[in-house]
Amino acid sequence: MWRLITLMSSLCAFFFLNSSVAMAAEEPTREQILEMRMDYYIKYSSLTLPWYYLAAVDQYERNIQQVRNDIPERDGIVAIQFSDNYWTGILNPQKDDIDMTSIVLFEGNGADGNKDGYADRKNDDDVMYTMSEHLSEYGPSEKDFKRALKDYYHKDETVRQILTIAKIYEEFETINLDKNAFPLALQYNYSYRSTWGDRRGWGGRRMHEGTDLFASHGVPVKSTTYGMVETMGWNDYGGWRIGIRDMHNNYHYYAHLANYNKGIKEGDILEPGTIIGYVGSTGYGKKWTSGKFPPHLHYGIYKFNGRIEWAYDPFPSLKRWEQEERKAKKR
Repeated sequence: MWRLITLMSSLCAFFFLNSSVAMAAEEPTREQILEMRMDYYIKYSSLTLPWYYLAAVDQYERNIQQVRNDIPERDGIVAIQFSDNYWTGILNPQKDDIDMTSIVLFEGNGADGNKDGYADRKNDDDVMYTMSEHLSEYGPSEKDFKRALKDYYHKDETVRQILTIAKIYEEFETINLDKNAFPLALQYNYSYRSTWGDRRGWGGRRMHEGTDLFASHGVPVKSTTYGMVETMGWNDYGGWRIGIRDMHNNYHYYAHLANYNKGIKEGDILEPGTIIGYVGSTGYGKKWTSGKFPPHLHYGIYKFNGRIEWAYDPFPSLKRWEQEERKAKKR
C-alpha cells in the first residue's frame, strides 16, 4: 500500500514538474513579444497609415496602464483599449456587445478585424483594426494624425507624447529601443548620491526633484535614453538646460549646463550616449548667471500618466545604468 502511495506521489510530482517546465518553455521572450507586436503594426498599416503611428498609440496606452490604478492592463499582445461607449455605442444597453449588427445599430465603432463576424475587444486583430480605421479616416499627413489623436484623446499633452513616440520609432525603424546610458562619461571623476526630497531655498522653499551629479566644469553630458529634444534654453532655476522626452512617457531634465553640443537642436531625435552638453554651474539667477554653486549636472525625470506629469526619483535608475555601463566596458 505504501509503495502504491509513494509511486502515485512520484508520478504526480513528475507530471507537475514537466507541466511547469513546458509552461515555462512556452513563455515568449521579450524579443518574441516585440516581434509579435511589430507583426500587428505592419499588418494594419497602409500607405497612408505608417506602422509607427499604430506602434506609438499602442506604446502610449501601455505606458499609462503601467502607472494608473484606474486603468487595468490589457491582456494581449497589444495594449490599446476602448471604452464601452466608443466600442458598442453610447445608447447600447449591452456594454460588452460583440455583435456587429447591434454595434452598428447603436453607432458604435468596434470593428471586425479577423473577419469572424464579431467585434471583440479581447481580440487583438479587432482592436488594431478599429484603431487603424479611426486614424485612417483623417488623412495621411502628420497634421491629420494629430487631429485624429486630439479627437480621440482630447488632450494636447497626449497628442504631443504619441507624436514623439512615433518620430522615435520612425527614426530608428524598430520598437526594440530599451537601451539606456549613464549621463556622465565614466572615465571622468564624478560623484553623486540620493538627494531626492532635499530642501532647496533659492526662489522659495521647494524640494529637490532629481539627483545632482558633481563633476568638473566641461565634463560631457550624455542623453540617457532614446528620445526627442523637446526644450532647450535658459531657465532661472536650471540655467542652460535640455529636456528630452522618450517613448515611455518620461521627460528627462538636464540642468546647470555650461553650454550645449552645437550639433543639437530642438526636435532632434537622439540615442543613448549622444553628447548633449557639458557640466557647468549656470542658474539661480537671470540669464548667464553662473558660479553660485559647484559645477554639477542636475538630472530629473518626470512621468506623464495621461492626466498629469510628476517627478520621481532618478537615483535607482542612475545606479543601474552606471553598473550596466561598467559591466559592458569590462566585456
